[in-house]
Parts: sequence; structure tokens; C-alpha cells
Amino acid sequence: MADSIMFHDGNRALQDRFDSRRISDRLEAKLTRTAFTADDKAFIESAIYFFLSTADAEGRPDCSFKGGPAGFVRVTGPSELAFPDYDGNGMFKSLGNLAVNPHVGLLFIDMHERPRRLRVNGTAAIGRDDPLLKQTAGAQMIVRVAARAIFPNCPRYIPKLALVEPSAYVPRPGCAPVEPAWKGFDDFKDHVHPRQPTA
Repeated sequence: MADSIMFHDGNRALQDRFDSRRISDRLEAKLTRTAFTADDKAFIESAIYFFLSTADAEGRPDCSFKGGPAGFVRVTGPSELAFPDYDGNGMFKSLGNLAVNPHVGLLFIDMHERPRRLRVNGTAAIGRDDPLLKQTAGAQMIVRVAARAIFPNCPRYIPKLALVEPSAYVPRPGCAPVEPAWKGFDDFKDHVHPRQPTA
């Protein structure tokens, strides 16, 4: 709808049915933005994971977990962030979707220090020659997201968890990558694609 960057007719129909249009409009007016704040930037760049939602050309959704060292997601402009694509299982579910449908939703959640979450909706582009590749150990490609809507969500249902240890598979500068055990399983080892050269 023209009056909102957040809501479409489906949202509005349910808001009207449950009399929540007023609070929805107020939340959008007070919290939704199109540029990252300094606090958004600090939160995003401290994240060691986020969830990425994509859809194929027919709108069939897919959601994936993306992880890395703190700072692996960077705010690169007033309304832009970028993150690396690391070696995976080779199915390219998320990036394949982006090749045919650039619309994305990112969800950043802090379950460790203080419960918090931030959503970023926008459009994404994949770069194989992006300048950030040279600065990002283990990256095959860089994904840049132009934000259309940035907004925090109520954290009331977020559990508080303790981080026991970071993933051993997170790429580290100057260190050889650790291969996951599944690549050596009999069912897969003769079919695994070669690891791509990275920055």
C-alpha cells in the first residue's frame, strides 16, 4: 500500500479484523527507518549470526542461518549492509533464490547479552568481484543488501542463552579451513564440489 513501507493488504485486513491498525501505524511511524542508526550498526557488526529469508521466482520461501566472526556483516552505507558467502553444501538455496528474486528479509537476534532483535527488509545483489572479498577471509562472494525497511521487534519471547564456544568452521585469516565431517561420509564424498579459492 502507498501509505506504508511495512504493510500490504493482507497485513491491513488482519490489523482491521483485530483492531490493531492504530498500534501498527504508530510502531511503523516511531520505529521503522530506511537508514541505519549508529546503534543499528554496532548491533549488526557485533553479530555472529543472523537468519536470512529468501524466495524463489514463484515466491516459495526459504530461510537459512548465516554465521561468522563478529564483524562478518558490515554496514557499508546509510541504507546498505554486506555479508560474505562462505563455503557451504553447494546447493546455493539462498543465493540461487537471490539470482531470480532479489527480495530478502534479515533477522538479527541477540540471545546472549540482552534480548534484542532487528529486522532488515530489502533487495540483495551478489558480487563475485566485490572489493570486500579481499578483506574477508574465506568468502566466495559478497552479498550487498539495500534496505527498504529497518525495524526493531519486541524481544519478549527471546530466551537468554549462553555462548559455549564459537564454531570451529568460521573462517579465520591465515588459517586453513576446517572441513565438516559430512564431506567425508560415504554417501557424499565422491560428489562434493571442490572448495573455491577465496580472498
